[in-house]
Amino acid sequence: MSVVLPDPTERIREEARRLDFFAMGVARAEALPKAGRFEEWLAKKMHGAMAYMERQAEKRRDPSLILADARTVLVLGMNYHTGHPLTQDPLTGKISRYAWGDDYHQVILPRLRRLLKFIQGTNPAARGACYVDTGPVMEKVWGAQTALGWMGKHGNLIARSLGSWFFIGVVLLNIELEYDRPERGYCGTCTRCIPACPTGAIVAPYVVDARHCISYLTIELRGPIPRFLRPLIGNRIFGCDDCQEVCPWSRFARIASETRFRPRAGAHMPELASLAVLSKAEFDRRFRGSAVRRATRDGFVRNVVVALGNSGDHRAIPALAAALGDGSPLVRAHAAWALGRIGGDDAIALLGRAALAERDTAVIDEINLAARSGPGES
Repeated sequence: MSVVLPDPTERIREEARRLDFFAMGVARAEALPKAGRFEEWLAKKMHGAMAYMERQAEKRRDPSLILADARTVLVLGMNYHTGHPLTQDPLTGKISRYAWGDDYHQVILPRLRRLLKFIQGTNPAARGACYVDTGPVMEKVWGAQTALGWMGKHGNLIARSLGSWFFIGVVLLNIELEYDRPERGYCGTCTRCIPACPTGAIVAPYVVDARHCISYLTIELRGPIPRFLRPLIGNRIFGCDDCQEVCPWSRFARIASETRFRPRAGAHMPELASLAVLSKAEFDRRFRGSAVRRATRDGFVRNVVVALGNSGDHRAIPALAAALGDGSPLVRAHAAWALGRIGGDDAIALLGRAALAERDTAVIDEINLAARSGPGES
């Protein structure tokens, strides 16, 4: 009697589910699908100041330059949706849902490595490399080559079972497995995400100009936020979820079983005024083990003072007055802009006194511009 051996791909899927990945996609490792779109995006400088995208372009196009003899790309999804509602108070800040809990890198990467160890236990010849958003791997593009999901017009991977509220991890392998038939796209004629983008960063279906994206502006950008974009940021202080919030597929979202993604204290709609005066030590302590650290202390407080200016609320002035004396010129410059946006005698007086003491030319320029603008005009 013949013995039916267990299918190795299905055994890996079962282990992935045990590790709390809701799904695993399997693609053949080959030249990056639709690489021309990526090259055109780079050529148009839509990656902004993310120089690593261009520096790593060759590896992103060819998985074998990351793992020699790469044969397979495993793409794994882990749900992070917690279901907590957002409030409309402009004196509180919006942090992207994915950053409410513990840093996802610290949650997912160890599990990918455990999955790789499991694979090597069943096939000693297997070698692999694991990545969670930090290596030269186009995770979403590869995900769209599997049954895991399809690329939405907002540039995020969408799964029919729960929408786009999930993290993506990748394991490159030097062994062959049973490859998926790619999921078809189900966006259809829907374009809700495009007009929902506050800054118009989705310049065409499936094309996001990072230079206008609030996630880029509040996380990746290290310098000043362009003045014309600041009013459009509203009270978003780390990332932006608007395109995902309006997606019809988000109605299938389920509450994540992983408790480490639940909101930490002060991560869900925090009060802005207290964040505007965070020292470096306080920032490090408050956001230890959080993805928010990616923004850096100065970048994060920059975002906070912009949000305070956008509130238009005179109750924000004391916090902005403190930020106007911050040790970082980046923070001081944006605090000056924010005071000009709120306007009024108190704000103008603060700007006048700051102008006398300021020595940084970029901050002085912001003070002068802010002092000449009317409320809501900065």
